Amino acid sequence: MSAVGIVGVGAMGMAMAHNLQHKGHHVLVRDIDPRAAQDARAAGMEVCASPQALTERAEFVLVVVVNAQQIAEVLFGPQGVTHARTGARAVLLASTIAPHDVIELSGRLSRRGFSALDAPISGGPARARAGTMSMMLAGPQATLDLWQPLLRDLADKRFVVGRAIGDGAKAKLVNNLLAGINLVAGAEALALSSKIGLDPRAMFDIICASSGASWVFEDRMPRALDDAYLPARAACRILTKDVGLATAMARDAGHDTPLAHAALAKLRETVERGWGDLDDAAVFKTYER
Repeated sequence: MSAVGIVGVGAMGMAMAHNLQHKGHHVLVRDIDPRAAQDARAAGMEVCASPQALTERAEFVLVVVVNAQQIAEVLFGPQGVTHARTGARAVLLASTIAPHDVIELSGRLSRRGFSALDAPISGGPARARAGTMSMMLAGPQATLDLWQPLLRDLADKRFVVGRAIGDGAKAKLVNNLLAGINLVAGAEALALSSKIGLDPRAMFDIICASSGASWVFEDRMPRALDDAYLPARAACRILTKDVGLATAMARDAGHDTPLAHAALAKLRETVERGWGDLDDAAVFKTYER
């Protein structure tokens, strides 16, 4: 069992921390949100004062924050990971960010004597806590080998995309592009069923048993039907950010993504209505109005 540090214990990070703790690892956490730190302490996890302090007490460090700017602060800020004099030298980047940002951050880590694993995650907090989420992995073989025992505890669906840092980020953005399209399309269809006088709950059952089904539809639309948009699951602003990154990546590759742009417009409208911190199923609310 390892001493594992997790920087960023929001919905996914906390779920991963609980999973690793349940499997016998000593879990150390750092988060700027005092409530997250309080929850971690109540669960018996060790709360650290900074990413540097966490790194000096850990064997591995997982970074599970929102964006590249936050990752840079965690790694290279005044009390960042790379200022640690002892402890972990292996860093896993689990956030969904642009491939060029992963490459740049990994290079900076390498120059300071740290190895990086490009390892974005997917599946939601429930699967993260159960150890059944998916991970898209990219990095040198030696780095993959180093992380392998811990990866087995983190996720039962592990896909080695390639040896080049950045390929994991590319794979995650392709997945999230499709997730965003499927979610918005599902909300649109379910809202239409209500508009034309059908029972949306009955239509939900029909779709789940028919050709219109998708995983994200089956996962999100029950929350929409129950008007249960708790922000602790999958915030709309996060998926909006991810689909925006995916369309930018496609543009840079010269690939047209009209469906993704349409989905992104509806997600952005949902955020602009003030629902960015709600579950991303809140896109259904935008259609209702």
